[in-house]
Amino acid sequence: AAPPADAAPRPAGAGAQVPEPAVQPVPEAALPPAGQAAPAAVPPAPAKSSWLARLKSGLSRTGQNLTSLFVGVKVDEDLFEELETALIMADTGVDAAQSLLKGLRERVRQERIEDGDRVRQVLRELLAEHLRPLERRFDLDRPAPIVTMIAGVNGAGKTTSIGKLARTFQQQGRRVLLAAGDTFRAAAREQLVEWGRRNDVTVIAQEGGDPAAVAFDAVKSGQARGMGVVMVDTAGRLPTQLHLMEEVKKIKRVIAKAEASAPHEVLLVIDGNTGQNALAQIKAFDEALGLTGLIVTKLDGTAKGGILAAVAAGAQGVRPVPVYWIGVGEGIDDLQPFVAEEFAGALLGN
Repeated sequence: AAPPADAAPRPAGAGAQVPEPAVQPVPEAALPPAGQAAPAAVPPAPAKSSWLARLKSGLSRTGQNLTSLFVGVKVDEDLFEELETALIMADTGVDAAQSLLKGLRERVRQERIEDGDRVRQVLRELLAEHLRPLERRFDLDRPAPIVTMIAGVNGAGKTTSIGKLARTFQQQGRRVLLAAGDTFRAAAREQLVEWGRRNDVTVIAQEGGDPAAVAFDAVKSGQARGMGVVMVDTAGRLPTQLHLMEEVKKIKRVIAKAEASAPHEVLLVIDGNTGQNALAQIKAFDEALGLTGLIVTKLDGTAKGGILAAVAAGAQGVRPVPVYWIGVGEGIDDLQPFVAEEFAGALLGN
């Protein structure tokens, strides 16, 4: 079935319509050329202890900056001021830092805490409590296919995250179909196709053309093939690129024409290194698309692990969008569900 009129491609500055892509297997020519980097062969899933160790290592710079303040320290106002500075420097933002320190002062006073290590433990408890509203499981136990749209700025890790999630969903017994909605950047399309090949997952892809039409075909194909999850990649874009933000809104509208209740999830991929700029991204994409969740990547390369606390605090007018997954590496199993207690423990020790 052809997409409705809203799905028809209309290149900028042109009135003519471009034919929409047919659903077909990805040709061999779409695979990366010889010698191009490809995802490593799928290894066995790591033990939970190994993942937690990598999370702690990834957040070690932030953690060391915080935990070092509690060593042999006198519990007084100077400590609280140093903690506030360290939290703000870790990108928690002023609101979250002040909220955490207010709770910490109350607990210290009520429990008459004089030991620095005990103050650290209390702060960890408060941070976990602060982050817990962001913790939400991605629900696979609902009518299929679960159509999931992935957005974000260039370089955040959208395509890689999709490849990792395809593996995760397969491990949970779901059939997965991918849509290469970045139709104009060959490298993104080829990367997604290679992830599909490695995971033995079908990829709907086309060179050029309208990404909304690719998304429409993917949803229809997912319905026809009885897929459990359909994930639609989109081209990276900055919130300031208004024409591209309009395009991603169009993709969402056209997905809804293929399946009235879709997309069931709209996820934003955030690079953990972007710090407070992540808040502007979340706000802009949420206003445009109505986000249902976040994927926070590259936390292994940052000293700014506190950005999730800023999200939880609703800093800069941001809605506290749930965090489904966080990533601390390039491996296929390095994207794991966000658990507030684990995150707080990695930052401040158990």
